[in-house]
Amino acid sequence: MSEIYDLLILGAGPAGISAAIYAARAGLNTLWLDKQFVPGGQIVNTYEVDNYPGMPGMSGIDLGEAMGTHAEKMGISPVGENVLSVEDTGTEKLVYTNKHEYRCRTLLLACGATHRKLNIPGEEELSGMGVSYCATCDGAFFKDRTTVVVGGGNTAAEDAIFLARVCRKVYVVHRRNELRADKILQDRLAACENIEMVWDSIPLEIRGTDQVTGLLVRNVKTGEESLLETDGVFIAVGILPNTDKFRNFVQLDENGYIVAGEEGVTSTPGVFAAGDIRTKSLRQVVTAVSDGANAVNSVQKYLLKQN
Repeated sequence: MSEIYDLLILGAGPAGISAAIYAARAGLNTLWLDKQFVPGGQIVNTYEVDNYPGMPGMSGIDLGEAMGTHAEKMGISPVGENVLSVEDTGTEKLVYTNKHEYRCRTLLLACGATHRKLNIPGEEELSGMGVSYCATCDGAFFKDRTTVVVGGGNTAAEDAIFLARVCRKVYVVHRRNELRADKILQDRLAACENIEMVWDSIPLEIRGTDQVTGLLVRNVKTGEESLLETDGVFIAVGILPNTDKFRNFVQLDENGYIVAGEEGVTSTPGVFAAGDIRTKSLRQVVTAVSDGANAVNSVQKYLLKQN
């Protein structure tokens, strides 16, 4: 019969790494799985992380590597396998990968989320070189410069307002002639004198070689194309949580996030969630790391009750 782990962690972003470190310190018999070759999750695609305490100006890949090295020193590293499905048998959880079947008493879902892409030329090539999906993460790098926000919901409005505090000028590109954002956010947006709305327009191409220099847009009503000269393009058209494999396993909210509070407890006993995959208002490295620690604390409490 195969080994039964105390804890199985899925995902090696900041939440998963933090959980692995805390699990190792707690002496839990832990298996850690991730399909990526490099630990760090989304942060490895971030050119510079300037808001993680004690490590200002560190590149995302360096921060991910430092976190992964910390876990290694604790005697734990992620195993590179892709999870296909999970199953709850009551006392045990079963995890099926492309290589094995694993059994565990508790399962931590820390698979993160993926920013919805525009899928236009220049987006991938200039990611981290002016193309960003997080204004609160990267906005400070564009002080006194020009930026563009693409989107029309609450996140886009919040990003534009945030950027307007530091940028010389902010364009907001939206495919309709009105925003979907809450009225209070729209009022705040209108009050910012350095924000210019680009209505009825869709992005066609992000221009630049080593750095973003412009965004080509088309007016959907007139068909006219124009180039917005800009130093940065912030894409705020939604986030997709990586929860497709867990839809019938734990409760999800209307946006597909796992319903779980600060302690990481989900609707399924023995299953926990941490990081961007769960319901929360702020998705940052620092909150993901906290989630990982909190979730392992909840795991320990759960296991004590089962003994």
